[in-house]
Amino acid sequence: MPSSPATDVWFVLPPGVVLLDFAGAAEAFRIAADFGAGFRPRVTAAIEPGQPVPTSLGLGLVGVEPPPEAPDADALLIVCGAAGDAGASDSRGGRAIARWLRRVGPGRRLACICSGALMAARAGLLDGRRCTTHHTLIDALRQAAPHAEVLDSRVFVEDGGVYTSAGITAGIDLALHLIAEMASPRLSADVAREMVVYLRRAPDDPALSPWLQGRNHLDMRVHRVQDALARAPQRDWPLERLAELGHMSVRTLTRRFRDAAGMSVHDYHARLRVALARQALAAGDSVEAAAAQAGLASARQLRRLWAVHAEATPGLHRRRSA
Repeated sequence: MPSSPATDVWFVLPPGVVLLDFAGAAEAFRIAADFGAGFRPRVTAAIEPGQPVPTSLGLGLVGVEPPPEAPDADALLIVCGAAGDAGASDSRGGRAIARWLRRVGPGRRLACICSGALMAARAGLLDGRRCTTHHTLIDALRQAAPHAEVLDSRVFVEDGGVYTSAGITAGIDLALHLIAEMASPRLSADVAREMVVYLRRAPDDPALSPWLQGRNHLDMRVHRVQDALARAPQRDWPLERLAELGHMSVRTLTRRFRDAAGMSVHDYHARLRVALARQALAAGDSVEAAAAQAGLASARQLRRLWAVHAEATPGLHRRRSA
């Protein structure tokens, strides 16, 4: 990994910046730099000299630099999200950031976390591109960037060196992806391990993890069944065995599971198997090997499940993750 010259990674803070939007991604690059990568995290905001940057938690950030007149050609700009979401881009500081981005952003590697995409849209940097943002701001982004293709249910999207992501944890996923691209996948994995991030998601993964979907309920018997499926999704699980674990009949399990999780036992299990296959494909495994890791009999069976529970194809997911 190169140690010199270092690449400036500029974190651009809007007024009311969400601290974890900033700190999560910034820590990933700091750790990467500590591991020897050629990154130099820097922080900028459109504020009066000596004034703190207001944040989502009411704390002021000091030691922030004014926007550079001309960032280095290889610098990475990361625009963080703000509390108040769409309104932040209309504030005085938000408009100043948009003007600066309009001037220095074209042709440069640019990343946006959460509502940071709205500032990039105001600067005209998303026109003609695929992009995303937090799921509550999709409509606002479509209005702000009418000439962009705004995608929902995405962790992050990359189009021509412009990256946009969903909420807080998606910003960490995006930072890890950028570290893999700009340094190495191995370094990205080391940073993820240091941060105790479970698994790095790929650009076309859904924003809501299959491991979390269907768990927002209070039926402990159904949770017990879901726990068993999540511990070993590659196994075949007869309904009779799952009903036994949940201390209920098959008929009761079928009814209670759908009522609590919003889907059938079969669909829940299938989504977990597809999630396992995603991880294998992202690690470079073949479609056949990914199917085997997910406990499926063949690549054809994986493709059938994928067509129902995911977008594109396993092969395309593998190529995008490479």
